[in-house]
Amino acid sequence: MNQDEDKLHEEAEEIRRETAQGAPELAEHDRLAELEQALEEANSKALYAAAETQNVRRRLEAEKSQAANYAAAQFARDMLAIKDHLDRALAAVSDELRGDKLASSFLAGIESTSRELESAFARHGITRIDSVGEKLDPHRHQAMMEIPSDEAEPGTIVEEMQAGYMLKDRLLRPALVGVAKKPD
Repeated sequence: MNQDEDKLHEEAEEIRRETAQGAPELAEHDRLAELEQALEEANSKALYAAAETQNVRRRLEAEKSQAANYAAAQFARDMLAIKDHLDRALAAVSDELRGDKLASSFLAGIESTSRELESAFARHGITRIDSVGEKLDPHRHQAMMEIPSDEAEPGTIVEEMQAGYMLKDRLLRPALVGVAKKPD
């Protein structure tokens, strides 16, 4: 059946060519059909190119936005070390030393610096990760040890060795934690 269709198609083409030789308007019609088909192909290619350009533009804008939002990540990590040192210094001060007038004014300066650093973090989308009392989340916490506990359910964080932080919706640094386990 396929051969019969091909033969019919060839015969129809032959008749059309013979007719077109004697009728310039038919040749004009064929030329117009060819031009319309070429125009349709060119329009299709132009639409495809425009869509591709739009996709590239959208992708570049998203990458630019991400680069702007997260460009300071390494600087923020470096600042976390300073925050850790300030917190350790404040935690190491005894009540007796806090009572001393000279030491207390010195401590007030350290506390003020720590608060200002926290405020700068908040302005730039850096937030501390909640840990103690939470379930261990491997995307935000790094378990450093297991601690036998009757009070806490296994897998619950009972101690934080180092605070973790997020930069907007990305992990800046995981919290280093101790996780509860059943006593032996």
